[in-house]
Amino acid sequence: ASSPPPSSVWTTQRDGEVRLRMDEQGIGSEAPKTVHDLFQEATSKYGDYYALASKKGGQWIKLTYNMYYDECCKAAKSFLKLGLERFHGVCLLGFNSPEWFIADIGAIFAGGLAVGIYTTNSPEACHYVAENSSANIVVVENHKQLQKILEVQHKLPHLKAIVQYGEELREKRPNLYSWREFMDLGKDVPDTQLREIIDSLKPNQCCTLIYTSGTTGQPKGVMLSHDNLTWTSLAAGRSIKLAEATEKQELVVSYLPLSHVAAQMTDIWLSVTFGAQVFFAQPDALKGTLVDTLREVRPTAFLGVPRVWEKMEERMKSVGAKSSMLKRKVASWAKEVGLQTNLKWMNGYSEVPVNFRLARHLVYKKVRKAIGLDRCTRCYSGAAPITRETLEFFLSLNIPVYELYGMSESSGPHTVSLPHAFKFTSCGKEMTGCRTLIHKPDEDGNGEICFSGRHIFMGYLNMEEKTKEAIDEDGWLHSGDLGKCDKDGFLYITGRIKELIITAGGENIPPVPIEDAVKEAIPIISNAMLVGDKAKFLAMLLTLKCNIDVESGEPGDDLTPEAIEFCQKLGSKATKVSEIISSKDKAIYAAIQKGISAVNERAVSNAQKVQKWVILEKDFSLFGGELGPTMKLKRPVVAQKYKDQIDQFYMDTPTTTE
Repeated sequence: ASSPPPSSVWTTQRDGEVRLRMDEQGIGSEAPKTVHDLFQEATSKYGDYYALASKKGGQWIKLTYNMYYDECCKAAKSFLKLGLERFHGVCLLGFNSPEWFIADIGAIFAGGLAVGIYTTNSPEACHYVAENSSANIVVVENHKQLQKILEVQHKLPHLKAIVQYGEELREKRPNLYSWREFMDLGKDVPDTQLREIIDSLKPNQCCTLIYTSGTTGQPKGVMLSHDNLTWTSLAAGRSIKLAEATEKQELVVSYLPLSHVAAQMTDIWLSVTFGAQVFFAQPDALKGTLVDTLREVRPTAFLGVPRVWEKMEERMKSVGAKSSMLKRKVASWAKEVGLQTNLKWMNGYSEVPVNFRLARHLVYKKVRKAIGLDRCTRCYSGAAPITRETLEFFLSLNIPVYELYGMSESSGPHTVSLPHAFKFTSCGKEMTGCRTLIHKPDEDGNGEICFSGRHIFMGYLNMEEKTKEAIDEDGWLHSGDLGKCDKDGFLYITGRIKELIITAGGENIPPVPIEDAVKEAIPIISNAMLVGDKAKFLAMLLTLKCNIDVESGEPGDDLTPEAIEFCQKLGSKATKVSEIISSKDKAIYAAIQKGISAVNERAVSNAQKVQKWVILEKDFSLFGGELGPTMKLKRPVVAQKYKDQIDQFYMDTPTTTE
């Protein structure tokens, strides 16, 4: 006898089942599929196409979709052999690789939960995730990541085995396997045993956990169902018009952390759905080798977080700063033409001006080739707000960067921008089959953005209170973001509800627009953070653009070439952050004040003006803890770390008459 279908759209139990949010028609009415169903379809459609490509000893080693599926089944059998229990975690701790994908999918086929852990996590943070997901097996990349797990192993009662994939084992230990040993373990597990589990998987059950780092408190395990993954990848791919391999194979580069929903959705699930070929970048991609991989692969679609686009922009500007006068003149002419033409197209004009054709020939094609995006028709940015300055820079080179918006709790995307539906600074329109509600809008139409659709997560693992805060009685997911829709249905994000600064005078101030304006007005500024919650006025912490140590990721004291050029133009000889701060460099301090005053001129009200500022000795970084894994600013961490500087703002305030 089968039990009645679940009535609730949410659950917090690992083995819970939810009611799927089916529509009567359209994409929301597509038949639900499990991850295994999706894969079987992929092998029948794309079996002999290449699926995964990784570089070993200077050569690309490739797996076809048929080989990929077989490897996933082998991994699933090995997990069963190691004693993986239904709805228990398989934690994955390492840089993107075929093994990461195969272990993830193998864990799901075997009835477990695939759980990514950030490679930057401390041993304690790894312990939290492994313990919370009742992990039976942890898969690590190398010796360095292995050490973190060994350090907390005694506190993981469910843990049965550890597998290491990225390098040879340095030592033998009980229940520690190399990737090769692991893949051989399951060869005598009968097909029927795996088949039985695969047949018992249901689309409305959990198969993946994404741990979302709240800015406060422990991370929450976002439970994603088979349907969340298989339906969202279909809806997203159709929305951005990805081609199926049978018509034209898409090529993508995998480099963003797979423990984050954005990379997992694009690199694993979208690729399988459309038969794309995934090339793995080198582990030091974000330290500078990404462009080399892009130039070699020449992807057709590319997703970057804002920091990646900013780094490319900085790299191109510093190359530009070194080129001849003539080249610079041609480039700046072309950029003006590119920006104007693209802005016209955005507003509905369709002709291609002659000067644009010339600029395309002289400049844009070369620039695209130089960064490996000459075949890329879809450049996307997501995971954090990108500045207008960076968008304009790429647009001026005829590289429109399209914004996406969503969250772990919506299986990744919710709104997408498209070549024919693209507005500056908007993160686009909701994907097909998804709905948006602006909750309690104010007179300007700003309110909390809420989502509904089959992409909405099942719930937070074992956290009923938090789940009820996120999903309301009517099934709407509350994003915690503030935003508004324009008359054409384009969504604009104005800030985070939690980020809002509420001054002593009771004014609600979203910090991001002010911070962006300051960064745009003063090119030497790398990061800016507005403070002033419960205070009489706003103040700002500033950091300068400096070189980052490639190995450790630690920000240094040397200014970037672009920053040095900025100083020289002002007649300052400074080449280090410390020189500027210790001498209170008159020219630089005056230039920063001038930029801030210009931003204040445009402020909506006096309460929104920045009254004081300070330059910090070090830029924000992942290394320093001020930035999260996707380079999002962790405001509470910064506020704690620079408490003394912030307190200083509000210590000695003589009353000023405004």
